[in-house]
Amino acid sequence: MPVSIDFSRLPGTALTAAGSGARGYDGATPIGEIPLGVSVDLHGTPADIAVSGTVMTFAWGAPSFIDELAARRSAENGPAAGWCSLFERYGSASPRYARNEFAVACIGTNRRALVATDRFARRPICFAWDDPILRFSDRADDVAGARETLDPQSLFDYLYFHVIPTPRTVYRGVHRLAPGYQAVMGPSGIAMAPYWTPAFVEDGAQDFASLRDEFRTLIEDAVRGQIDGGMVGAYLSGGTDSSTIAGMIGRATGRPARTYSIGFDATGYDEMQYARITARHFKTDHHEYYVTPDDVVATIPKLAAHYDQPFGNSSAIPAFHCARLAKADGVEKMLAGDGGDELFGGNSRYATQRFLDLYHHFPAWLRTGALEPALLGSRSIGRFPVIRKAAGYVRQASTPMPDRLQLHNLLDRMGFDAVLTPEFMRSVDIAEPLRAQGQFYAACRGDSRLNRTLAFEWKYTLADNDLPKVTGSASLAGMSVGYPLLDDRLVDFSLKLPPGFKLRNFRLRWFFKEALRDFLPDAVIRKKKHGFGLPFGVWMMKHSALRDIATDSLDAFKHRGIVRAEFIDQLMKQHLPEHPGYYGEMVWILMMLEQWLASPARMRSSTAA
Repeated sequence: MPVSIDFSRLPGTALTAAGSGARGYDGATPIGEIPLGVSVDLHGTPADIAVSGTVMTFAWGAPSFIDELAARRSAENGPAAGWCSLFERYGSASPRYARNEFAVACIGTNRRALVATDRFARRPICFAWDDPILRFSDRADDVAGARETLDPQSLFDYLYFHVIPTPRTVYRGVHRLAPGYQAVMGPSGIAMAPYWTPAFVEDGAQDFASLRDEFRTLIEDAVRGQIDGGMVGAYLSGGTDSSTIAGMIGRATGRPARTYSIGFDATGYDEMQYARITARHFKTDHHEYYVTPDDVVATIPKLAAHYDQPFGNSSAIPAFHCARLAKADGVEKMLAGDGGDELFGGNSRYATQRFLDLYHHFPAWLRTGALEPALLGSRSIGRFPVIRKAAGYVRQASTPMPDRLQLHNLLDRMGFDAVLTPEFMRSVDIAEPLRAQGQFYAACRGDSRLNRTLAFEWKYTLADNDLPKVTGSASLAGMSVGYPLLDDRLVDFSLKLPPGFKLRNFRLRWFFKEALRDFLPDAVIRKKKHGFGLPFGVWMMKHSALRDIATDSLDAFKHRGIVRAEFIDQLMKQHLPEHPGYYGEMVWILMMLEQWLASPARMRSSTAA
């Protein structure tokens, strides 16, 4: 149930902590009657509540405060008391004095309110402002309630990105705060803005030895800070990040970590060998599970219904089974390695962008006067593989960032007109996703292309996609998750690393690997990034039950008025058999959208006006 605050009912003077029997907030009780210290439970996420004079605060997570008074009050009475102290003195500037994982809502007797989330939105907060009513929750569907109206533009964003990027949600009028953002509500309306924007120090210290020692201490401290007394486990893909977390758990606790890995019986998808190398190296208490097509069939409806809006990252399936395996083993919290690639330059696309940028070393007259007209204006280049590759390079390199990141976008490559119905096309702006990305990229502060790209990915890759994947799938398994590599101290450390320490020539995450060279197994340092990718398209061609759930879902989706029925037929009968791995992704996102729309808790119509 969401929290609902009626500003017209706020007392004009100090708030009181009256009453003593309630165990929640029903949205109708006057704010002055909320008992001090009562917890509001939003889908298993307890909120701390504090009232202090002119402020009431609802707080989630475990923030640390850099303000001395707020830190002391938090230690004595809980984080909500710390936030009350901040809001009374700093108002809308309060989030600048908080660190690490949090979501917060502060309501004042001056009829102003603040909602905010941490730098990576690890604790999501959704809200709707319909003056004088403020509603907020960790789930968009809670905030929308019975008056929900689906937003066609958000559905288009889902088809384009496979998730719905913040600050939109699938519901009209319901926002999900972007990472590092706050929203301030009051008599003059609502204003959303970042309270924190990463600022890179690109001419910082370059003494490798001292940076290495600081880095290793910070990682160990971050892992130790996530171990809160319960039984802790670690996702282990066998990559650099998850292997580092597994090793540091052992160092922090003095005993082997419990590690959990997922495999697939499919060529090119299984990397269990690297997880086993790490497990042997650190002598972990290692557990493995091989996900089957039957597992996928059973999990699809549950996973789709669990999310508060459509979510199309297929890696949520193996992530769920990994968390479920740990839950059955008695683990209460999983630590994930998400963030290492985006903070320290570990994705192959960063090297690709550097290669593409070499194009701009050619004189402008050669690029625009000769190469681009010759290679991009000819219809016959497809007959010559070498020229075709050269044309592809020029096309990508001549496209500005961040637009070039979407040149292989499935929806764009297939053609909007060929995929979407005319009615749906008229209800959306197909240029909006690139425009929003461009605006965000332009606001990223950094002199180097690499650092601006990293800051861009902290939102679009981490906060909008990877973290909801891990957190959402874990919560379905009844598990909480910690992200040590996103500790604010490590984030601040990454900001001062020179770009050449992150990507040295074309060597990915150079500093991270060199700093941990005598800690991690050599095979793990040398391996290419993989992860828990799902062989959905490949399996669907061979497994009848998986094919049936996909076919039934897409047949039902034909009647939603979003995607052309003839395109769905062509996708299933022609494209998918030709390239199961590639086109299976499109089948997946359409199937998961239909599964979400048709879930028993919703039974929504398609694109309500």
